[in-house]
Amino acid sequence: MINASGDQEHLLRQALARSPASVQAHADLCAFLCSRARAAEALALLDDVVDRQPDKLWVLSLKAAVLDAEQRTEEALGVHEALTARASQAAVPWLNYGHALKTVGRVADAVAAYRRSLALDPACGVAWWALADLRTVPFGAGDIARIEEALAHARGDLDTVQLHFAMGKAQADLGQFEASFRHYELANDLRGRLVAYDAEATDALVREIEAVFTPDLLARSAERGGRTPVPIFIVGMPRSGSTLVEQILASHPLVEGLGELPELNEIATRLGSASPAGWVKAIAALGVEELGELGESYLASMRRYRRTDRPFFTDKMPANWQYVGLIRLIMPEARIIDVRRHRFACCFSTFTTYFNRRTSMPANLFDLGRYYQAYVEAIDHFEGLLPGTLHRVRYEQIVEDIEGEARRLLVHLDLPFDPACLRFHENSRAIYTPSAQQVRGPITRDGLDRWRAYEPWLEPLKDVWSNEPTTPIARTGGHL
Repeated sequence: MINASGDQEHLLRQALARSPASVQAHADLCAFLCSRARAAEALALLDDVVDRQPDKLWVLSLKAAVLDAEQRTEEALGVHEALTARASQAAVPWLNYGHALKTVGRVADAVAAYRRSLALDPACGVAWWALADLRTVPFGAGDIARIEEALAHARGDLDTVQLHFAMGKAQADLGQFEASFRHYELANDLRGRLVAYDAEATDALVREIEAVFTPDLLARSAERGGRTPVPIFIVGMPRSGSTLVEQILASHPLVEGLGELPELNEIATRLGSASPAGWVKAIAALGVEELGELGESYLASMRRYRRTDRPFFTDKMPANWQYVGLIRLIMPEARIIDVRRHRFACCFSTFTTYFNRRTSMPANLFDLGRYYQAYVEAIDHFEGLLPGTLHRVRYEQIVEDIEGEARRLLVHLDLPFDPACLRFHENSRAIYTPSAQQVRGPITRDGLDRWRAYEPWLEPLKDVWSNEPTTPIARTGGHL
């Protein structure tokens, strides 16, 4: 009997056999194979088409997409270069090439690729946002005029959202902060209508975590551990400094940085997909053996991303703060780092960041403040139950004393100090997060007080914290 997964693959291969020239059939089978951590088979399938039909551009595009999705961007660069050479008057290959160049730190080349894409398609919202997302590249008055023109000809809501985010950055570069804020506000308002976020569900999740994760439950995993490699989970808010912490660790010769990975969320979804909190009661009902199997499945899923045999690796998905209890139960040997940043700075920076349509995040300042509170309360709960287990890193303290903070972090991880951690900006590894370019240079104080230029319009954040005694998630101690 063919299982469900095997049956799906059988049908996909049948579809390809019936239509061997179909781009969609190839794309569907490749997507299936990659979802099962079988990217090598997907690439072999595409390479076979390249060998037989070297004139087909779509197969190069698919191959580049597979390599990028598998975090093999260095390998993908050559494919992107072939695409731009053979389709030099098409905007999309230049856009994708720019993404790949940005990921590997070739910022000047990325800017040139994005500019080339915009020359071919001036209204492309994602290209404008990609330029803005480099953050270290200033916009000028000419860019503002071009973004205004693009907004007038936006091709849909998603383009409009990205263009408003880009305009927010462009106006800020010229010191026009109120105009900048209004564009960020428009971008978030529209995005909030496109991607649902439920603040009450987040609060309910934290209450469920506090009720279910007790000392007795957490003790269930106490006798296990000792597996290698050891995962280091870096959690917190977006824009908290987590990319910087990962880059410091990934510069250590015993640590491999893997970036933001979806596997923990996928495990939680499989455990209880009925609601955001469904996994909490589901995991509490599992036995020690089942918990161990979940840990093994997580570690097995990491093999697709590993490029070295270093004994530690990082998983830097900020939203994994929700899964601290899950981590402790299925992988008690794992290390957890909580990266904390001034709440106004962190929430406002998140407000200025575009999240894709697969990411449910608050789209207004008040809900961002509540989300920050929820995260703090969840972390506080586990710090109370597991004192000394989580390690707190404060972004502002890294800026003031990187060596001291790096040494304290490494001591917590039982790793020897290595001076390469202080030269993190020399690490040329691929980075896939919005903060990539900020960690490719030495630390500066430039972003610490950026939010203060927008303080007159941050009343919704102030309202959250002024009402702390009556809000559902009330404890916020120690995070300013």
